[in-house]
Amino acid sequence: MRSWPRAAVLVFALILTACSSQTAAPRADLGGDLADRVTVDGVYNHLVELQKIADTHDGTRADGTPGYQASVDYVAKMLRDKGFDVQTPEFQRLSGSGGGKPALTVGRRVFRVDQASLLLTTAPGGVKALTLRPRAAAGCAAADYTGVRIKGALAVVDDSGCSIVAKHDAAKAAGAVGVLVVSQSTPTRPVAAPAGLFTPGYYQAMTIPVGIIDPATDAALRRTDDPVTLVLDNKPVMTTSRSVIAQTSSGDSHNVVIVGAHLDSTGDGPGIDDNGSGVAAVLETALQLGPKPAAHNVVRFAFWGGGETSADGSAAYLRALNPDELDDIALYLDLDVIGSPNAGYFTLDGDQSAQTSATVRPLPEGSAGIERTLAARLYEHGVRPADMPLTRGTDYASFVAAGVPVGGLTTGTSQLKSDVQARIWGGRAGVAFDANYHRRGDTIDNVDRKALGIMASTAADAVGSYAQSIDSDGGANGVPARDQRNRRTP
Repeated sequence: MRSWPRAAVLVFALILTACSSQTAAPRADLGGDLADRVTVDGVYNHLVELQKIADTHDGTRADGTPGYQASVDYVAKMLRDKGFDVQTPEFQRLSGSGGGKPALTVGRRVFRVDQASLLLTTAPGGVKALTLRPRAAAGCAAADYTGVRIKGALAVVDDSGCSIVAKHDAAKAAGAVGVLVVSQSTPTRPVAAPAGLFTPGYYQAMTIPVGIIDPATDAALRRTDDPVTLVLDNKPVMTTSRSVIAQTSSGDSHNVVIVGAHLDSTGDGPGIDDNGSGVAAVLETALQLGPKPAAHNVVRFAFWGGGETSADGSAAYLRALNPDELDDIALYLDLDVIGSPNAGYFTLDGDQSAQTSATVRPLPEGSAGIERTLAARLYEHGVRPADMPLTRGTDYASFVAAGVPVGGLTTGTSQLKSDVQARIWGGRAGVAFDANYHRRGDTIDNVDRKALGIMASTAADAVGSYAQSIDSDGGANGVPARDQRNRRTP
């Protein structure tokens, strides 16, 4: 990425096919043309409808509620009325767990334990083993167990330093048969949990039992050298949900440009900025592009279910594709929260220039070019973009895991706007980009129309540009050609 001025903040089964014929010669500047047609009024009208849906369904559009089903129906109808072939693939997601009595028996005393491995239970009777501790209390890396004969034991670690997934992975690599994390917080009571402990969807990666114990239980463990018994017997409760998928029927189906947004809100509010704003921009882009555009490449529009519950919809969709269909995906653009009332203007950090850790993994080839494309469009709007570091548990994370280049836009969520950012973008320093994030106040009254218009137009420009050519801007910002791709199931 060129040296953009920025103020970084800390902060991824149904297969659609398309014919390879074209209905007309591609326009000279499809991106610019599409950007002009995706207006803030058009995008805002969809937010009005999503707000109405929430208002008539107990103030929420959360996945698994009637408000979400109504959101699916609205998006699907708009696309079908325009002439798109629309699919609503179903997938299973975890919606809870229960039915058991998780416990840790130390001597003759039984202590409460919270089950963190939500998809995994212990065998009948539980796991009986000694408890041992890594040399570094956090237990974040296999090296922390050097000199500790942890094989066959339960690892006991604290809640600092890294995610619960990293603690699980390190203990498993060292030979532990389970993990006990000492914390005052639990997955169902995450208040005061160290940042990044319970990452979205963390339980999906667990293959040995993991429980959460409090300091009092840990004190009992420290007073014994005898084996203890860990029982984790809560069973997962699965819910069937749906995403919405539509794509153009013209263009090269071996170069698919996907643009997506998660369709659901949290259970605490209507989710108009998060993520009605992204949904509205993707939907209006689809409607303005139409089902048979004069474009070289196919464009696929995705409205993901389960986005607030660890990106289950996008992950399930990608897992349903075979290797050839994965290789057909040229790139993925993600729109998530693009109308924040105290807006910043962020592109996903495709070249990882905002990352400070030397261990950061590079993103799939082409991600840096997508960032440059989006940043250039924002500059054309008179806006100086900044990098947004990528995180786990989002829809684009599934695409990264599959080896697909990704890019995206956001105006920020609960992070506080800095003094520098306020000077660059306006707004209030020391205040969250969206103070209503994941709250009941995330309504249409708290959406910044200016930011919404800029981000929607920027996204539409990028979609049109890549639909016209994956060698965007003469190749400098392009993505690998079809014969250079080697995707993998995430």
